[in-house]
Amino acid sequence: MSVSDEIVRLLPYLRRYARALTGSQSTGDQYVRLCLEAILAEPSRIKAAEDLRVALFSVFHDAWGIVDNAIPTAGSTGGSEEIGLSRQLAALPSVERQVLLLVTLERFSTAEVARILKLDEADVVEKLDLARMELRRQAPTRVLIIEDEPVIAMDIAGIVEALGHEVVGVASRHAEAVELARRHYPGLVLADVQLQDGDSGVVTVQEIMLSMDVPVIFVTGFPERLLTGDRVEPAFIVTKPFDPETLKVAIVQALSFSVTKPTPVA
Repeated sequence: MSVSDEIVRLLPYLRRYARALTGSQSTGDQYVRLCLEAILAEPSRIKAAEDLRVALFSVFHDAWGIVDNAIPTAGSTGGSEEIGLSRQLAALPSVERQVLLLVTLERFSTAEVARILKLDEADVVEKLDLARMELRRQAPTRVLIIEDEPVIAMDIAGIVEALGHEVVGVASRHAEAVELARRHYPGLVLADVQLQDGDSGVVTVQEIMLSMDVPVIFVTGFPERLLTGDRVEPAFIVTKPFDPETLKVAIVQALSFSVTKPTPVA
């Protein structure tokens, strides 16, 4: 496989990371484009790499730092309640958030993260421990789970409740999910892509978001289908089978960009 083919293969996962880091498909994809432009300007940085995946993420962070050292955070204005525990991950120092996502979402080792961020590994471990401590505190919200596999739905519900949130319903079909969302106005939706009877989780979520503004995490076995950049896609994606910590981090990250109670969209 050529270097360019390998980069194309890795791009969906760089997009996933960038979107989770920024909380936005458009912003995340913009930073990915900056990364690719940096590679085109200096291709030797990738061609000479022993580990292309580590090198790609390293160039991404270099490009990020050139444009803006600070990660955008939601709700930068408002009262003390708005900037409280519900956005505790957004309030973390940016490098700590990067370390947490690189380890939990993208499954890099601490040694690899140190190479990506140009830090000492001991510093990475320290920042990771601090970030994990911060995960234990979060303002509770209502969560709707859209999943057609009962065992997986139970696992997700257990993780959600362990974080202190309330599961307001579990739906396996389109109509059921839309009805539950309208009834409870959840603060977070966790959805699979494929539902019972051929229903689409993507279409279901799109309909829900016509009537309310709510963060969504897709939990799917086919993340590459949602990371093409060709259409409106989710910012937060967790791959099945998932590690509980990965889902916990995604939940906290998604909620960190949603600091107010969900309300109907006019």
